[in-house]
Amino acid sequence: MMTMDAQPDWQSWCAGLNGKTTVTGVFGWPVEHSLSPPMHNAAFAALGLNWAYVPFPVQPEELRAAIAGVRALGIRGVNVTIPHKSAVIEFLDELDDVAATLEAANTIDVCDGRLTGYNTDGPGFVASMREIGWSAAGRAVTIIGAGGSSRAVAAAVLREQAGRLSIINRTPAKAEALALLLSSGQAAQITTAGLAAAHAEEWVREAEIVVDCTSVGMYPHVDVAPVVPAGWLHEGQLVCDLTYNPRHTVLLKVAQQRGAETLDGTGMLVHQGAIAFEQWTGQPAPIEIMRQALLNALQQRPA
Repeated sequence: MMTMDAQPDWQSWCAGLNGKTTVTGVFGWPVEHSLSPPMHNAAFAALGLNWAYVPFPVQPEELRAAIAGVRALGIRGVNVTIPHKSAVIEFLDELDDVAATLEAANTIDVCDGRLTGYNTDGPGFVASMREIGWSAAGRAVTIIGAGGSSRAVAAAVLREQAGRLSIINRTPAKAEALALLLSSGQAAQITTAGLAAAHAEEWVREAEIVVDCTSVGMYPHVDVAPVVPAGWLHEGQLVCDLTYNPRHTVLLKVAQQRGAETLDGTGMLVHQGAIAFEQWTGQPAPIEIMRQALLNALQQRPA
């Protein structure tokens, strides 16, 4: 078995695949941009597993057939990315509580012919915060955005017993719809506002954790203004940006200048993948090897 400080040559390792190889992968459209294959294949190689992770380009109208193919081909499990996370639900046999609440799954586990959907995005985000010594428990959290990643992060911080959750979005109605989706059985106060509303500044300033779940600042639009003005941020906050290309977005740069601690999106990407890896293999994921494989892949991309 490879040591944790060594990097596996997973391309060479993949050349040794054979008829006993266990196959996993990712469904998306498009999918060639996915960074999951280098992460997972590096992990399989590091643990000496005869497994492989393959990107599968699946057009939306072919999703049903692709899921049927998972059963027919004996694929052990797949990740699911845009635009399939919600649409895939109807083709699965069961869902875990998080995927059922969010009505979206990003991981499918195949066991005894049954397909179970999970959503590991939110738990992956929580794990990335925990890694740098932060927890949402008892804290005021403000999330920017109301899309799929916002739903996952919001549900996760509520499960962590966040003291208050504020959802801010350019379209207030979408923030309200997300709050309604999450509000059942929650003790935490959930508030919403449009990005231009007076409450938006108040809730960002008062937040201990601010999470940007939008695509603002993502490559190639790296020089745009941050999603919230720099003056709303301050020392003592954790400011997170789920974007990972570039890692140091304009938001994180201004947050650092204001004295806030920052968290980029690579940690969430690594940990959500690690959770899926452990679900499929039953073995602890080699986190640092997955992280280095991700960073190596990112270095080969424009930023």
